[in-house]
Amino acid sequence: MPTGEQLIVGAVIFPIGSALLLALIPERSDKARNSMAIFIAAVTAIMVVMLLPEVLGGHMAFVSLLTIFPGLELAFRADPLAILFGVLAAVLWVFTVVYSTGYMAHEKNRRRYFVFFLLSLGTTMGIAFSANLFTLYLFYEFLTIFTYPLVIHTGSKEAQAAGLRYIIYSFTGAAFVLAALVMTYSLTGTLAFTPGGIVNPAANQAALWQLIFVCFIIGFGVKAAIMPLHAWLPAAMVAPTPVSALLHAVAVVKSGVFSILRVMYSVYGTAALSALNLSLFVIVLVSITILAASIIALKQDVLKRRLAYSTISQLSYIILGAGLLTSLGLCGGLLHLLNHALLKITLFFCAGAIITVTGKEKISEMAGVGRQMPLTMLAFTVCSIGMIGLPPTNGLISKLCLMAGSVEVGHPAVIIVLITSALLNAAYFVPIIITAFFKKGNFTRARGVEAPLSMLGPIVFLALTCLVVGIKLDLTVPFIQSVVSYLF
Repeated sequence: MPTGEQLIVGAVIFPIGSALLLALIPERSDKARNSMAIFIAAVTAIMVVMLLPEVLGGHMAFVSLLTIFPGLELAFRADPLAILFGVLAAVLWVFTVVYSTGYMAHEKNRRRYFVFFLLSLGTTMGIAFSANLFTLYLFYEFLTIFTYPLVIHTGSKEAQAAGLRYIIYSFTGAAFVLAALVMTYSLTGTLAFTPGGIVNPAANQAALWQLIFVCFIIGFGVKAAIMPLHAWLPAAMVAPTPVSALLHAVAVVKSGVFSILRVMYSVYGTAALSALNLSLFVIVLVSITILAASIIALKQDVLKRRLAYSTISQLSYIILGAGLLTSLGLCGGLLHLLNHALLKITLFFCAGAIITVTGKEKISEMAGVGRQMPLTMLAFTVCSIGMIGLPPTNGLISKLCLMAGSVEVGHPAVIIVLITSALLNAAYFVPIIITAFFKKGNFTRARGVEAPLSMLGPIVFLALTCLVVGIKLDLTVPFIQSVVSYLF
């Protein structure tokens, strides 16, 4: 039985090393490459899930690989927040790889696609299990490098332009993170993630710590798509749909949000955030993003772009919950981290299935799709309801907790933001459903009635999971509460 320490290192190293072996499989050996890719993702997920009982039992495995200076080391640790993000990303990665085998069957450069897809998996595990800011920063940079070839996969001019924008935004953000990291280390002598934080600002350092926090928010806010740092995300929709799902639900944007959560609760801590009056700054910033992105989503006719702006809005729910600095608010934010991942990855899978079967990318062209692809559009409907926050889906509980947290801390305006956002969600999701099911359409199917089983299977399973998790709250809420208790 491997130890927790071995499992952490394995979850990071195994997919990276295996991806390099995958590169040796000939381009046309699809069956062997697909099977190996699924196997690699599944083994990685198993290793991460095996860590769950240890963490729940109070044992947080720690591995230090390299010490550069005292307080500055390459190290991994499996604490409750790490295992939440790690399990979520690793498990959903398996579904994304399975889905990719069907979606990419008729695409070019499939070997390169799967190699970088698995390199990104190992890098995301490195982010999840980082024990300090230095380790997180290294893997955060590698994630940009490994996902760039996925964004430009088609090689079109539009893809190249989107990739350039992605690189510019990401590396500019990383520069702000590096500046904040250096200042933090110079003031504290450590970068370790610690419950309650490592920041204890003296009165004469308040302005400096506020500046450092802003640098962190700008730096990690790029991948978290906080406005106005979001422009790379809609542009990146030129990538293959599994990559869009990866960007929006599992890896890149969630890594940005996860990193902000780490800064807020494992570097600053609630006491320092309150003393420095940073909570209101976060709440206002993300509230603007929630509403503005939802309004822009209304105007998008391309389905993937509408989903992209929905992601920009929904990500800020998570940060909003953290910014409330209450256990209820953080519980709502972390629940939304989980629920949004399940809902949004399914929505993107549905979009990819529609494109594969019908060739249609615009909402205005989707008339009748619901009758031609009933399972896909039923799954889309379930997850749309979840994004709005209606029962019996899993989107309800997180938004209720966010509202309760805002009442607890005395910010009733946040409730207005959440209700307005829910109405806007309905305004841009419901017309899609009406168009698909209740308008007559006439299109030529590219392949079959529904997408291939490798694509349809993950769609149906994940949509059902959203319903089960929404009804059986004991599957997620107790664990999320344990994560909140650890961070507070």
